[in-house]
Amino acid sequence: MTRSLRNVKAVIKKELGGYFGSPVAYVFIVIFLLLCGFFTFSVSHFYEAGQADLRAFFEWIPWIFLFLVPAVAMRLWADERRSGTIELILTLPVTLPEVVLGKFLAAWLFVSLGLLLTFPLVLTVIYLGHPDMGAIVAGYFGSFLLAGAYLSIGSMTSSLTRNQVISFIVSVVICLFFVLAGWPPVTGALSGWAPLWLVDIVSGFSFISHFASLQRGVIDLRDIVYFVSVIAFMLFANGVILQYRRSI
Repeated sequence: MTRSLRNVKAVIKKELGGYFGSPVAYVFIVIFLLLCGFFTFSVSHFYEAGQADLRAFFEWIPWIFLFLVPAVAMRLWADERRSGTIELILTLPVTLPEVVLGKFLAAWLFVSLGLLLTFPLVLTVIYLGHPDMGAIVAGYFGSFLLAGAYLSIGSMTSSLTRNQVISFIVSVVICLFFVLAGWPPVTGALSGWAPLWLVDIVSGFSFISHFASLQRGVIDLRDIVYFVSVIAFMLFANGVILQYRRSI
């Protein structure tokens, strides 16, 4: 294992310890699971639908993530800046990209744990019928990528301010733009007055349109590249912002 990988692993270990060393992690997981169950079974009338699939669950994931994931990401850098420990971290024998990547991956693993704990939903549909397991696996994979995209945006906004509330609000607004850009009601409204090419461009930036394909069980390389590109760009911006603040 190279020194860089060891440094990233050390940052991940430290961040995960911070998550589970406080009740915040457990509160997040409980709220996430309760919301998933409520929207899947109560709001979407899962049993009344009479279909053994998780379509209702995946349809709500972008909206549940919209508020919960920025809440996880808002502390990544804002808390470090508020407490003044960011200067200490940047003096350690680790590079800035290693810290940015380590913090992001720790948060991603934490949110992914919450996602994995929804496995009783999978057991439920298996018990009720014969679901398309390929579509379920693709849906979870898409949810994993979607969480990473939300987190990368939240990490970037967290580096802009030492106030966690401001970081949360800005992150939600940016994520909401990416969600609404491809939401059918929005694209339908745009198609009424905008040219088709403009509607396609706006929709192309949407989390919804790329997540929808994975939700249906279609793993398209273009969707994967899109989410990876969003994550890479936001983490790059995260590093640039921190480097700028480090130099002033």
